[in-house]
Amino acid sequence: MSDLLDSVARYYAGTLAAHGPTPRGADWNSAESQERRFTELLRVCEDDRGASINDYGCGYGALAARLRRNGYTGEYCGYDVLPAMATAARDVNRALPRCRFVTDEAELPRADYTMASGIFNVKLETPAAAWADHVRATLDRIAQVSARGFAFNMLTGCADRDRMRPHLYYADPGEWLGHCLARFSRRVALRHDYPLYEFTVLVWTQVA
Repeated sequence: MSDLLDSVARYYAGTLAAHGPTPRGADWNSAESQERRFTELLRVCEDDRGASINDYGCGYGALAARLRRNGYTGEYCGYDVLPAMATAARDVNRALPRCRFVTDEAELPRADYTMASGIFNVKLETPAAAWADHVRATLDRIAQVSARGFAFNMLTGCADRDRMRPHLYYADPGEWLGHCLARFSRRVALRHDYPLYEFTVLVWTQVA
């Protein structure tokens, strides 16, 4: 694990230890906001309930539970760099069918779609330019394991300045929309119209 990811893993180890396998344990302020993020991300696969899905930065596996509640039946694989988080995910979701959780990125299969929620938010002491390099490299890896498309969210640089925190990364929505259009596909959508201080980018790499 790189020094950058090692520090992020320690951060989430602290939130998990303090709050357990809950939205707070994954550093979200509420279950409602977490569920809204899932709603925005899942627009990339619409109503394809049989699609296989990777969850890149799965936390305690809340997306897996959401998928099964909504009738998605395809294979699910959650990946997290923090072993304790993956262990929690396996325990919380042990009754869910066709779900597995890994801590080695190499074990991620090539799925129809990949979701990434919140993995680009916590930069800690990493300079913004270096963090942006990390985001670009991670998106390349996500694209490689996504046969039909992927979706991710980021904190928006259009947020109120007095609400911004120095350990978080706030992104320019237009920059990342342009990056995905140039790098991955001409079929890209930006969602910046829901009531959270963030945006979601949807990328379709193959027309179904």
